[in-house]
Parts: sequence; C-alpha cells; structure tokens
Amino acid sequence: MYKRILDLTELLKKKSFFLFGPRGTGKTTLIQQTLLDATVIDLLEIRTYREYLKNPTIISEQKLNPVVVIDEVQKLPEILDEVHRLIQARKLTFLLTGSSARKLKRGGANLLAGRAWWAELFPLTSNEIPDFDLMTYLNRGGLPSIYPSHDYVEELRAYTALYLKEEIQNEALTRKVAQFSEFLDLMALCNGEEVSYQTIAGDCGVSANSIKNYIQVLEDTLVAFSLKAFTKTHKRKAISRSKLYFFDIGVTNSLANRGEIMAGSELFGKAFEHFILLEVRAFLSYTRKIDRMYYWRSTSQFEVDLILNSRWAVEIKSTTSIRDKHLKGIRALKEEGNIQNFAVVSCDRYERKTKDGITIFPWEIFLKKLWGGEIIQ
Repeated sequence: MYKRILDLTELLKKKSFFLFGPRGTGKTTLIQQTLLDATVIDLLEIRTYREYLKNPTIISEQKLNPVVVIDEVQKLPEILDEVHRLIQARKLTFLLTGSSARKLKRGGANLLAGRAWWAELFPLTSNEIPDFDLMTYLNRGGLPSIYPSHDYVEELRAYTALYLKEEIQNEALTRKVAQFSEFLDLMALCNGEEVSYQTIAGDCGVSANSIKNYIQVLEDTLVAFSLKAFTKTHKRKAISRSKLYFFDIGVTNSLANRGEIMAGSELFGKAFEHFILLEVRAFLSYTRKIDRMYYWRSTSQFEVDLILNSRWAVEIKSTTSIRDKHLKGIRALKEEGNIQNFAVVSCDRYERKTKDGITIFPWEIFLKKLWGGEIIQ
C-alpha cells in the first residue's frame, strides 16, 4: 500500500474529472482508498458493461451518491451524454477513469464541454515510496504491483503482453498487431532519442504514416509521451524533432530486453535521465502547474535534457563528479540569455554552484526540493 500524492477528494471538491493513466498505475486502488462513499460503475465488469451498452440512460434511473465513479469510461463513450446531463440537472460530481483516451478523442465523444477537467495518475514516484532505492527503481520501474516484486522480470513481461492484448488487439487500435509489437520493441530501444519517422519506418518495414499512427496510439493509450524540442534560440539553430519516452522505466527495460542495469553503465545513464524526467512530469501534473517540458539540441550537437518554459534549463548526468566537460551544452544554451535558471542533476555528493551560476544538484536534493515546491513554485 502506497500513499499517493494525487488527492482525489480535493480534486473533486472543485470539479468533475477525467482521470487517465496506463493500466496498473493504481487508479482502482486509489479510488477504493479515498472515495469510500462514491457510487462506482465498473465497465470492466461484463454484466455491467452489457447493461449500459444496451441502454446508457439507465444511469439516470439509479439512486446515485453525490460522487459517481465510472471506471474505464472509454469502453462506452455514449454514457458521457448522460453524465453531461446529470452534472447539470442533479449537480452530481463524476470521476471518469480510463487507460486510453483514444476512443474519446477520435470517436467524437462528448467531453463535457469543460464541465470535467483532466488529471493523470502515473507510476509511483520517489516521494511515494518509503525507503526509496534508486537502483531498484531503475530496474523495476514504478508500477505499484511490480516495484516490490522479486519476480519483477516476469511481471513486466506479463504486463507488456497484457497491454498488447487488451489495449491494442481487443480495442482494434491497429489491424497489424505483429508489426505494432515489433515497432513497440524498437521504440523501447530508442527511448529518449529523437524520432525520425522515415528511419523507424525503414527499420520496421512499414510506411512513415503508419509510424505516425503507431506513435499516436502509444500517446493515446498513455504508454509514451513526446518531449518537444525547444527552438527559441538564435545564436545556434535548434533541431525541431521530438523525443519519445515511455511512461515507466521498468516497462521500457522489459520491451528493450535490457537485462539488469548496473551503476555506472551506459544503460544506467539512460535510465537515470528517464527517471528524472518522469519525476518532473509527475510533479507538474499532480501540482497542476502550467510549465511545459522541452529539450534542446543545436545542429552543432550541443544539448540540454530538460527545459521548463523560460524558467529552468536542466542537464541530467549520471556521473558522480560534474566537471567543465559536462557543462558545454548548458553553457551554450546559457549564452542565449532567454532562460532564468540553470542546473545539473547528477550523482554528485554535494550541492554547489559554479562561478557562472549553474547549480549542481545531487539527485536526492533536487527531488526533495522539487517535491517541496522549491524548484517550481
């Protein structure tokens, strides 16, 4: 049992909400722990689904508590018309959960015209895990049922198989499941790299348009997210391609067949960068900040891993000793003069600041300050 940062009770005091998150992130558990008096309609339950499929309006005939949860709402988008009416007519508050937004976005579903806001639940963060251990997390990821498991390798294999079966095949999100599976494995190997549709299409033996569609499936099912390129630089021309990251490190490891990640290895560096980005992403979402995440890379190969609007530029390095050679990218971006704060997050032991104002954060201190509201206020 983990105490989650996302407070559903506080959210629902303000508004009805869509709550989305990939399978296994703990949406149902969180609802059971916190919304004890809610009416719950579970569309994963076959009998319930069939009843509402035949007649979505029966929800209006039920005795409903002031808070109503509809689980896996994407399975029956038609019910949202009734939800819309009940929010207006009976002043009910709804929590509408799902593991995929694809059917809602693509099917012209009633998205309640602003009467419900959007929230996400992510895998566990460092702040939610007692006695957090970095190496455990970098190998297992943050899915609540997998992080504490000694059989995490088998658990992760089963999870990825379930995703392909239930989200992709059963929901008919693509007709070519075998090709999509090959694409999924390839994208895990390329996690955190710039996306070139033509290159990936050549490797997978499909068209570039198919790759665009596959990536959209990953984003709509919340299994991956794009990190846009920061292009507001003038002295050095910026590359405009996005990067793609998976939502969980353990799932990425399993799809890419990485094996055990060891401290100091190349894979450790990649997983460490991924970890910090996931922590910042979860923080921004849970605290409902409007800052957007970017990365920057110039055509001359200078790069900074994370940009937060114009407020922060953050380089992520897994080394235990930051030196001048690690600061070339962030110093090149600093010359542009359009970002306020500069930092490096690393495995250094001590927090310090360079003469030109770049803060070197040990990752533990950075995350403590991040979740404490000291980095982004």
